[in-house]
Amino acid sequence: MLKLYYSPGACALASHIALEEAGADYEIQAVNLRAGEQKTPEFLAINPAGSTPALMTDRGPLTQNLVIMGYVAQTHPDAKLAPNDDSYAFGRMQAFNGYLASSVHPAMGQLLYAGLEGEARDAALKTTLIKLGVVEDSLLGSPWAMGTDYTVADGYLSVFTRWARQAGILDETRFARLNDHLDRVQARPAVQRVLAAEGLQAV
Repeated sequence: MLKLYYSPGACALASHIALEEAGADYEIQAVNLRAGEQKTPEFLAINPAGSTPALMTDRGPLTQNLVIMGYVAQTHPDAKLAPNDDSYAFGRMQAFNGYLASSVHPAMGQLLYAGLEGEARDAALKTTLIKLGVVEDSLLGSPWAMGTDYTVADGYLSVFTRWARQAGILDETRFARLNDHLDRVQARPAVQRVLAAEGLQAV
């Protein structure tokens, strides 16, 4: 059985969604980041970086959402969560996920969790809106992130659009496509089960 170490509502939500969408045999273990559980020797033995998510497999741990989601998609091919039979299409999906991981996530983390004020916060907000704008205008397919088929990229994107909506910055006019996408992801039965398991609600 797979075991996912996560923090409720944090970016590990993406890996949790992937596991549930795949119909995987897994269990979850919450890691209280505020209490510093990610810094304990027990958790550091699983992920020396001291962050979630971490997925324990029968061959050892995997970390980073992009890696975990790709692993889940490839080990559960019947769920069709990635274009596993098309290397180029799989690469495009991972490029999308990579942009979320390397551009959108850091920008939103800086804005929402760094305690910035005044001009520093204004600058972080501007950067975040630019990053989200790239997804809205250029990267987001239709009806799903990669086009006609739902993939793990959709669950990953929903993490950041959830945060943006909760922060009141996902303007319905500027980000019409992202808002529509988030609503459709949150309406999926698997996603609703994951939200309930993490003590969350659709936003």
